[in-house]
Amino acid sequence: MMYALFGMSLLFIVIGYLVTENNAQYLLSGYNTMSKEERENFDIASYIPYFRRFHLVLGISFFTIGSILTYFGAENTAGIFLIVYPILAYVYFIVSGSKYTKEISKKSSKVGVAILLITLFFVLGLLGFGFKENTLKIESENIEFQGSYGEKLLKSTILSVELVHKLPKITLKTNGFALGTIKKGYFKTNEGEIVKLILNADQSPLLLFTKTNGQKIYFTAKEKSSFEVMDELEKKLPDLNYR
Repeated sequence: MMYALFGMSLLFIVIGYLVTENNAQYLLSGYNTMSKEERENFDIASYIPYFRRFHLVLGISFFTIGSILTYFGAENTAGIFLIVYPILAYVYFIVSGSKYTKEISKKSSKVGVAILLITLFFVLGLLGFGFKENTLKIESENIEFQGSYGEKLLKSTILSVELVHKLPKITLKTNGFALGTIKKGYFKTNEGEIVKLILNADQSPLLLFTKTNGQKIYFTAKEKSSFEVMDELEKKLPDLNYR
């Protein structure tokens, strides 16, 4: 998380100082597509200091707030902040920066704000879907992981169930959702193995389900400990191979 915070903060600051009045016609989005007449009606001399100041404040505030959230263990909140804060900041940037433009650019600004707001609502929808808890439904002949990336396991397809104290080292998300302590989907380990993670919370131990085909599923509940889930499994499915 800290690497992402530092890298993005540095990027915002570099962007602020990268664009100057001399190269704006090449690097500044929107301004570089204006006609010569439109550029003459654009107060670029005043806009560039505003552009630089905004990105400097954005970079510093992004790193500071994100670091505080991470330090106090609010990893999930920090993950949401990392995505949502820049979008909201750029909405403010476009709206407040419209005072430097003429009417034709103000129309483009409205389009830009609309696109950002649509993106924000879409992102919030994805976050809500990703953070929704996956529940484990235990029946007499099967186990079902309900929710995103869920699946149903028949007893005959379960090789073993065990408690493990840590995940293997994860090197890559191949298809899934990962933000803060929430991880759901398929991930690659440092040994090249593809495993499924359905982690609703950061807790230890974790439940490891190994299927007869060798596929591994790591699971943690949000409200229950893995010990409690294991007890439920042993009571309802006593003939499984528990380790």
